[in-house]
Amino acid sequence: MTPVAPTLSLERRMLKEYEYVVSLDEVGRGALAGPVAVGAAMMDASGARRRVPDGLRDSKLVPEQRRPDVALRAAAWVRASGVGWASSSEVDELGIMRALGLAASRAVQSIADQGVVLTNTIVLLDGNHDYVSAVHPSPLQVRPVIKADRDCASVSAASVIAKVARDTHMVGIHVDHPEYQWHRNKGYASAEHRLAIRELGLSPHHRSSWAITDAPTLF
Repeated sequence: MTPVAPTLSLERRMLKEYEYVVSLDEVGRGALAGPVAVGAAMMDASGARRRVPDGLRDSKLVPEQRRPDVALRAAAWVRASGVGWASSSEVDELGIMRALGLAASRAVQSIADQGVVLTNTIVLLDGNHDYVSAVHPSPLQVRPVIKADRDCASVSAASVIAKVARDTHMVGIHVDHPEYQWHRNKGYASAEHRLAIRELGLSPHHRSSWAITDAPTLF
């Protein structure tokens, strides 16, 4: 069954009260290696009247070979976009939720760095937990929404932009550590990834604070 396309219904309601909606979605929370990334996509009232790009979905629902094209069209569709990162060492030092909050704050800052004044702005966050203001207090109101990456087109845009950026990063660092096959598993707990860890140990890109050898296989 073809997934239902996301809409801008919620964003349009929010934009009756706020000048901007900055939508966030994370990628890489459950990986064993590599950074976490949070995508940001900003929508304003004029943008919310534009047609949602064909094929835009939560990144998990977009075939891998199509994601780069969808991400490019999503970035061109929204008013501004960006990606915030927290490294594997920051995940180890801070814990995953604080690292996600740090990456989210960097994603929002990436929007501000493009010359956008975010005074009358609401943050639309995929999920049921506000890891943004809970960890890094912000003057911006944050609204978590379950399945926002599936239902809200601006969050779908943030999702696919972040996914393509993180996958590209993992393919890049695979060159220096090909034994872990990150070009295929993107740092997640595939059987081949766990076997390489058992045989070779951890690389500097692994989250060494995690019980990695006991992690469930995700692929």
